[in-house]
Amino acid sequence: MNDHELAAELASRAGELLLALRQELADAPPAVRKAGGDKESHHFLMEELSARRPGDAVLSEEATDDKLRLSARRVWIVDPLDGTREFAEPGRQDWAVHVALWCGGELAAGAVALPAQGVTLATPEVPAPPAPAAAPRIVVSRTRPPEVAVRVRDRLGATLVEMGSAGAKVAAVVRGRAEVYVHAGGQYEWDSAAPVAVARAAGLHTSRIDGSPLRYNQPDPLLPDLLVCRTEYAEAALAALREDAGG
Repeated sequence: MNDHELAAELASRAGELLLALRQELADAPPAVRKAGGDKESHHFLMEELSARRPGDAVLSEEATDDKLRLSARRVWIVDPLDGTREFAEPGRQDWAVHVALWCGGELAAGAVALPAQGVTLATPEVPAPPAPAAAPRIVVSRTRPPEVAVRVRDRLGATLVEMGSAGAKVAAVVRGRAEVYVHAGGQYEWDSAAPVAVARAAGLHTSRIDGSPLRYNQPDPLLPDLLVCRTEYAEAALAALREDAGG
């Protein structure tokens, strides 16, 4: 099984585990569902990667950061449950599992599972999104939509659409349910690695909000901002973001 296939399989299987756990904990307090989802998905992914790619390093949201990864040639970057809040809310579908591989300085494979939607998007081949809507849609956080998104909205004549998980938001752009995702409120490598790998495979623009490249497996895993959009909106979105930064 190649790395693309493994990423897709592990993200999908972790998603199935989470769906079963969500049902099992349906009557539990939200805090219990959140903790259970994070723990069980993380445990599954770590066990599988240890068994199936024993020589690789792993960077996970739910584990202590092992700095030995910085000298590794291959590093799996995983978010066992992206959108824990949404996972804990009955009926919400905007949560995800992220599994990505960084190899030799680049994202080499990635998969984003959307278990409640029955969808897994995975490299190497991701269909390009369908034709855009007449008025662009920008997906933003439910709880902390960044001010920069308002500037991009005004420049593009767009509307803001609130959504959970970063993976779900990138998937919305990939699947043609939105045209732009911009975030500047603070993220980590595991929040965007797999979604960015999938977005790139679909032919989308991906960058920091200043237009610089997204870099992974860095000493500090903080990667605070992100722009994912259709290529036809990239120039205008970056121009609005640079104005917001005073450039």
